[in-house]
Amino acid sequence: MKIKSYLKPTFMGIAIGIVNGVFGAGGGMIAVPLLKQNGLDQKSAHANAVAVILPITTISAILYLIKGSVGFADSLMYIPTGLLGSLIATFALQKFSNKLLQKIFSIFMIYAGVRLLIK
Repeated sequence: MKIKSYLKPTFMGIAIGIVNGVFGAGGGMIAVPLLKQNGLDQKSAHANAVAVILPITTISAILYLIKGSVGFADSLMYIPTGLLGSLIATFALQKFSNKLLQKIFSIFMIYAGVRLLIK
């Protein structure tokens, strides 16, 4: 393969990692559109974004724990319900049409942006 074919995914990965690490979230918000831009359908882009974000988030969490920036006890109470939510979402994703999923994702992005601007 040519080096050029590795450049775009490399820079996409770096951008996703930086956004996810700095803001504590949001890597998926840029991963999904970038994955769609590379030819994945809406559902595949969401599923792959989760697969991309998992190791990135794990590394960030470990580093923040090591640095003492994270109180594990503070985040521990969200883990069981977060896992439950991810199970529900994984099964629900299969029920949504690509068009509906795209609309829900767009509404969520707008909501998140407006909320950040207001606070």
